[in-house]
Amino acid sequence: MLFNLAIITVAALLMNRIFEFIKIPGLLGMILTGIILGPYCLNFISPLLLNISAELRTAALIVILIRAGLGINRETLNKIGVPALKMSCIPGILEGLTVMLAAHHLLSLPWLEAGMMGFIIAAVSPAVVVPQMLELKKHGFGQNREVPTLLLAGASLDNIFAITIFGVFLSLFSNTGQSIMSIVVRLPLGIIAGLALGLLAGYLLSGLFKKFEMRDTKKVIVFLVAAILLNSLEGFKNIKNILPVASLLGVMAMGFVLLERNNETANRLASKFGKVWVFAEILLFVLIGAQVNVSVALNAGLIGGLIIVIGLAGRSIGVWLALFRSKLNSHEKLFCVLAYFPKATVQAAIGAIPLAYGVKSGETILAIAVLSIILTSPLGAILIKRTSRTLLKKHPADSL
Repeated sequence: MLFNLAIITVAALLMNRIFEFIKIPGLLGMILTGIILGPYCLNFISPLLLNISAELRTAALIVILIRAGLGINRETLNKIGVPALKMSCIPGILEGLTVMLAAHHLLSLPWLEAGMMGFIIAAVSPAVVVPQMLELKKHGFGQNREVPTLLLAGASLDNIFAITIFGVFLSLFSNTGQSIMSIVVRLPLGIIAGLALGLLAGYLLSGLFKKFEMRDTKKVIVFLVAAILLNSLEGFKNIKNILPVASLLGVMAMGFVLLERNNETANRLASKFGKVWVFAEILLFVLIGAQVNVSVALNAGLIGGLIIVIGLAGRSIGVWLALFRSKLNSHEKLFCVLAYFPKATVQAAIGAIPLAYGVKSGETILAIAVLSIILTSPLGAILIKRTSRTLLKKHPADSL
């Protein structure tokens, strides 16, 4: 497996470089590497690596969200708080409902199955959005109104709403005995629990780093292990049944607390995690690409593409509504609309769940989920790259 991983890494780095050379986001090269080398094309990626693909992708997402948390201070949070909360739910909910209506009328899907499709498609990809927002922050684009921070916070929370509402439709379909109200109530409880645990973990880690002398590399390891343990709480059935935990939100909160309590340490760790991300990024995007079955996506046809486009129109309206009366100008709002296009992570993770549960339209749902990755991930990444320089102002004082 190590030789296999080495070849994949070299191929991904080469494709990343080629794509950047032709002015296309390098992450698309890495996704394409995963598609070509994955089980649905050349079948080069080791089955052992594919078996732990979900865990590796989660680890890479944790690294992204740690970096995001370490970049959000209290002053920034005060500026983006309400708009970020609106951006985390309004666009996704509106897109999910729009896709549900389109799927019901264009594909004649029953309402529950159309709802499952809607909220699988509705999730924006933090794997695509967050790294690019961190890059824009690094170079000072949109910093006067914290546009990149608003988007990385909103994109991270967006998934929680989409997955929870998808769970509502799936539970109704499988007749689990849970009421709609009990499932919906779990959403705010999960957010509160995740936030509280993240703040507590961040506070404890801050105290630990102040009390004990250790190298920054060891601090990174301790911080990463704590984040993985926090994220693991979400998978324990006994805990999940009693109280849901939005663990990825908690991971961001850990970084926020450390930045507030120990700014110097947080900045050094952010730099270290930036280096960890170099390899984590390869794993994340190659393994996302490996999940993409192009032949399945082609089965979705033109109607599948039309449904995705209709959904993006609904999401775009949702972004404008979420930013209504905000301090952002029209150019910045347009950038937010475009930056919220990419889909990848959630669609790759849960697109096949309806099929596994015996949903009649499961194959159709999976096909359109895969198609959404193929269409929106490259489109969104390119639009972010190309429009950020024209729609966002650069502030030299904030640049590195």
